[in-house]
Amino acid sequence: MCGIAGFLCFEKTLDRSLLQAMTAQLAHRGPDAEGFFQDEFCGLGHRRLSILDLSEQANQPFFSQDGRYVVVFNGEIYNFREVAEKLQIKPRTTSDTEILVEAFAQKGTACVQMFNGMFAFAIYDTHKKELHLCRDRIGKKPLYYFWNGHYFAFASELKSLMVLPFIKKDLNYLAIEDFLHLGYIPRPHTIYEDVFKMFSGYWLKVSRKGVEENMYWDIQACLKQHKITDENEAEKQLEALLQSSVRYRLISDVPLGVFLSGGIDSSLVASMAQKVSNEKIKTFSIGFENEKYNEAPFSRKVAEHLQTEHHELILSIQEAKKLVPEIIDVYDEPFADSSAVPTMLISAFAKKYVSVALAGDGGDELFQGYGMYDWAERLKNPFLKPWRFMIAEILSLKKSVSFQKGVQMFRYPKGKHLASHIFSQEQFLFSQKEVESLITFPVTSSEPLLSTQFGVMKCPPREQQALFDLQYYLQDDLLVKVDRASMRYALEVRSPLLDYRVVEFALNLDTSLKYQNKTTKYLLKKILYRYVPAEYFRRPKWGFAIPLMQWLKTDLRYLIDEFLNHKIVTHYDLVKYEKVKELKEKFLKGNDFFYNRLWVLIVLHQFLKKNFD
Repeated sequence: MCGIAGFLCFEKTLDRSLLQAMTAQLAHRGPDAEGFFQDEFCGLGHRRLSILDLSEQANQPFFSQDGRYVVVFNGEIYNFREVAEKLQIKPRTTSDTEILVEAFAQKGTACVQMFNGMFAFAIYDTHKKELHLCRDRIGKKPLYYFWNGHYFAFASELKSLMVLPFIKKDLNYLAIEDFLHLGYIPRPHTIYEDVFKMFSGYWLKVSRKGVEENMYWDIQACLKQHKITDENEAEKQLEALLQSSVRYRLISDVPLGVFLSGGIDSSLVASMAQKVSNEKIKTFSIGFENEKYNEAPFSRKVAEHLQTEHHELILSIQEAKKLVPEIIDVYDEPFADSSAVPTMLISAFAKKYVSVALAGDGGDELFQGYGMYDWAERLKNPFLKPWRFMIAEILSLKKSVSFQKGVQMFRYPKGKHLASHIFSQEQFLFSQKEVESLITFPVTSSEPLLSTQFGVMKCPPREQQALFDLQYYLQDDLLVKVDRASMRYALEVRSPLLDYRVVEFALNLDTSLKYQNKTTKYLLKKILYRYVPAEYFRRPKWGFAIPLMQWLKTDLRYLIDEFLNHKIVTHYDLVKYEKVKELKEKFLKGNDFFYNRLWVLIVLHQFLKKNFD
């Protein structure tokens, strides 16, 4: 795992100090080594976190044996040995970086179809003066780029790009709308104009002709007409795939472990890892002194059953609160997922013992683990559709948080993208209609993009919602959260459930194998219960959360006063203060329903104050 950065400009040679400044911003991602390449047009920078082949020979930028291609690479190619054998590559090192660049030298962009891994890389052709960038299929590894027709630049994190003098900090208003609605900014946008998140499953080629974009993997193309319905066969195939995926992700030249929350997904990953490993696996969990948010007893029980080497950290609420103001520095743009705090805490804790950790990301999206998928079925029900506004009126007579959420769910605007509406209301965020009445600038929402992406899919409602989460929430929130939180402490996190073979298999399972008799993640649970007793998991679904609602009324109340006062809100003039004031008053008078709406507004104005004062 590493940090990469670089630029390409055919109009003038850019100063090397710019490349050094970009790369320095990524030092936390790669504390073990630093390297640079530059010619008259292109500059490449790299910060290394050594995981495979710890020798200096594997440092980057790395040249192909013929000297034509030079690569900077962030991530892992787990099947690099098979690729080397298939292409008859005779490597000089034991590094996957060398196999990557030699595979490209032989096969060009087609090489990526051979790779099983998580990656973002840039390869420069020193003969043709062309730069090729690639991002893995599911977006595990980040890649940002800037292009204005004159300068092209890329980096693993936004902070690296923003040191370049030719990149202006012009706010992207579409991104602000999306952030208020979703709590994150979906691809391809960032908070800045002309700076983009590269799509997962894509190549970019940058040459004198400009920027050319090509897709090599597509979720929609993976969907087959005939679904897998044989339960016994599906169970065997899925277990074999999961074991293979975990086995690949245990390849490392440094110590590794598993994040273990005691939930279904992390427990399954830990079970598989312990099964295929020859030694005791290290597992990690954190808990809070507040029992309501303490997962530690659940993970401890699973660890004892699996006989792992378990490490547990119990924190005071005060320790967690200290990290809240730091979220902006870690994520570089407005990002409202408050579970970033416990993710940072467990990453810092695990780094004391290991440099690689396996995690259970992807299980909910692939195997329908979220309660909001019930809403997709309700709101698509043809018998309920004509009555939804009447149902909303009846629900509005009750003032509890769950009833208020129900009112918002049933009031979704006609013609709007239902999947994003369900997500936003499940997260207690602003609906599209609320955003439009809140902002002070013209509406420019990316609703058309979301609708186009999913309008062609003929799927059951639950699958439709899960596909939205897989393509947006997972990639632009959850994976971003984990990458920045872990790499802040130079910890590499691997996700066995997001092996592309597992993803493609899960996408083609019949819905009944994911959700059966009100049991979510049906097939995953069936496999898990052969390793860990089912009674360990007979409790409500437990998110990796902090008590944000409670904190905003007590210790974090100062954030409401500091960032949502009249002076700050009217100074930046992105949202109407009278609307903000109304939300504050309702929340502080005891209506908890509005807590996350206030939180996204706090995060937005905290970002603005830090970056635009």
